[in-house]
This record gives sequence, structure tokens and C-alpha cells, in this order.
Amino acid sequence: AHGEKPILSIGGIIMLWPIAMSQNLLANPWLTVYDARPAAGLRLFCLPFAGGGASVYRLWGRSLPPSVEVTAIQLPGRETRIRDPLVDRAEAMVARIADALATRFDRPYALYGHSMGALLSFEVIRELRRRGAPLPVHLFASARRAPHVPAKEENLHRLPDAQFVDGIRRRYNAIPDAVLAEKELMELFIPILRSDFALIETYAHRREDPVDVPISAFGGVDDRQATRQDLEPWAELTRGPFALRSFTGGHFFIQTHRDPVLRAVEEVLSARLR
Repeated sequence: AHGEKPILSIGGIIMLWPIAMSQNLLANPWLTVYDARPAAGLRLFCLPFAGGGASVYRLWGRSLPPSVEVTAIQLPGRETRIRDPLVDRAEAMVARIADALATRFDRPYALYGHSMGALLSFEVIRELRRRGAPLPVHLFASARRAPHVPAKEENLHRLPDAQFVDGIRRRYNAIPDAVLAEKELMELFIPILRSDFALIETYAHRREDPVDVPISAFGGVDDRQATRQDLEPWAELTRGPFALRSFTGGHFFIQTHRDPVLRAVEEVLSARLR
């Protein structure tokens, strides 16, 4: 389409990044709103998976009720922030996301994170608690084992490019052949993926008190990287209510089966607004 650029995601889907998207950026480059709703009673901050950008959530706002405004977190080094240095350690990324959110505490909010985004969302909550900042009314932890559950497979981020990409394809059924054939795109994409996997694989969980935030853990029934057994321990990290929901699909069920996910999100947030 006119005025659009192809942007990759680890989900193997070539997404269209409208150049006009920059018109929806807030003054803070970390925050992107695709469907502004100044009168909304609640904000939903959404964090992407490894290799993903804010555009993963570009259609969510129009699918949720007017009472919810979706604000996507744009991580450095991708899409509108392609020139910004990548961040490959969780502690540094979490601190910067917390700084960005602190500018938008004028109304209640919730967090939705998918895969890497779930890990970051949880750590952002704990960082905000340490700062004495307002906490979210809910956390949606999607397609990610609980932070204190050990990894089941060896690290990938230090492998040579070919082995690194092959490892990602085997684990996540991601990056189709047609994308691999685009050398220039892969040259842009691999450093982003490598940085994100370094962040994930060097993360070390530190035991703290459970958070006073209800948690919904979402998983795909065919996701081998975040099984039901991996998701259930999220219950140990909250003093509030916990629920586990399963959806048709694999690791990227938020792309292949988005509508059921959004209905579940709407159901939870509607209850929080009441």
C-alpha cells in the first residue's frame, strides 16, 4: 500500500508499518497510541515479544471498548526507533519503561505483555513498587513461563547467525523461508532478535514479595515454550486473584487468534472498570 514499509516480527508475519504512524506518537518515543481516546477510563499498556515493535498492537484499540485506550510500548532499535541503540539487559530496559509509564499515571492502567513482553511487564511492576508509584489494576502475562521457572533449553543469543536463526525457527516456528531470502531485511532483523534474546537469556529472577496486582496468564494450547505447567506458577507471584486461560494456537496465538484474546481482555478490564 502507498506510504507503508514492511516490518518483520518473530512471529513470521510481515507486518505493514505505516509511515503516518509517527503522527500517533506521543512526546515520549516509548509510547505509541494508534486510536487515541482522551475520555477512556483506563489505559492498557502493551509490550511486544522478542523482535516485535509497537505495531504488533496497532489494531487492538479499535477492537476494545471506548473505555479502554491502548498504548503500545515501542522498544529501542525497531520501527519508529530504528536508529536508537538496542538494549540487551532486562534491568536497563525495565528502568526505562518505568520512566516512560510514569508520565501517564493520570488514570488507572493495566499491562499486557506477550512472551518477552510478559517478563518485562512483571519486572516493571516490581520496579514501580520499589519507586512507590501507582501499580496497574491487572497484568496479562501472555505466552511466557513464570519468571522464576527455569529455562528448558540452552541459550541462543551467542550462536553464529545461521545457527541462531535456525534455533529460533525450530523453537517458535517463526521466520518463513520467504523472509529468510530477503538478505537486507534479515541484516536489520537479526541484531534486534539477538539483543532481545540476550535480554531474555541473561535475566536472573530475584525473589521478592508477591505483587498486589491480579494476574491473568494466557497460553496457546500448542505452545511448547509456555505450557500450562510453565504458566501455572504465575499464581505464586501475586497476592491478588489469578486466572489461567488457554487459546487455540501456538506461541503467537495473539496474532493467529487475536479476537478470542481481545474478548478475554475486554471481559477482565470491564470488571476492573466497574
